[in-house]
Amino acid sequence: MTIHDFGRGPYPARVRIALAELNLQDKVRFVEVDLRTGAHKRPEFLEKNYSGTLPVLELADGTYLAECTAITEYLDHLEGRPRLTGVSARERGMVHMTNKRAEIELLDPISVYFHHATPGLGPHVELYQNPEWGERMRDRALRGARYFDDLLSTRPYVAGETFSMADITVVAAFVFADIVKLTIPLRLGHLHAWHDRMLARPSVQGWRDMGRSTGNCPLEA
Repeated sequence: MTIHDFGRGPYPARVRIALAELNLQDKVRFVEVDLRTGAHKRPEFLEKNYSGTLPVLELADGTYLAECTAITEYLDHLEGRPRLTGVSARERGMVHMTNKRAEIELLDPISVYFHHATPGLGPHVELYQNPEWGERMRDRALRGARYFDDLLSTRPYVAGETFSMADITVVAAFVFADIVKLTIPLRLGHLHAWHDRMLARPSVQGWRDMGRSTGNCPLEA
C-alpha cells in the first residue's frame, strides 16, 4: 500500500497514528505531496483524489481511498479484528458519532481558521480568504474544545472506555492548534489531562518520523 501525504500535516497524522496503533506501518510506503507548493491541487493529484486533500491511500489494485475516516475504517478491518472503529453495534455508533463531532466541532474549524485568518499555505495556494469567517471558526473550535472537556469528565476516552479513531481526531486537532498557535485554555483540565495521556502513546509520539526509514524524509510545516 502507498500513502500519499505530507509528513507534518494534521490530517495525515490521523492515518499515521492509526497505522502505528494497528502495527501496519511497515506495510506501507510514503509518497510526499508538498502542500506548500499546492501539489495537492494539480491535475495529476486530482486524478487520485477529486477533493484535492491529503492523505490518500493507494491500494495494490489501483484503488484510491481518501478521507481519514474511510482510510482508518479500511485499515482497521484488514485483519478482521477492528480496534479503532468499534466492535459492537453500539461501539461503532459511538465511535463514528464522536469522531464526526471531533471533525465538525474542533479539527475542521481549526483548519478553516488556518486557511482564512492566517497566511495559511501562502498566496500561491490560498487563492481566496475570508478572515472574518476564519475568526468565527476559531471561536467554534474553542467551543468544541469545551464540549470535549465536558465529555472527558465522564469517560477515559472520547468515545467511551477504549481508545478509538475519535481520540486520534482530537489528537490531530491539538496538532493543528499548535501549528496555528491556537491556545486550548488550561482551564479545560479534563481535555488537557486526556491529551497528556495521549502524548504518552508510542503511536502519538512517533507519527512524524514514520516513513523516514524508507528515505521519505517529511518536511516541516
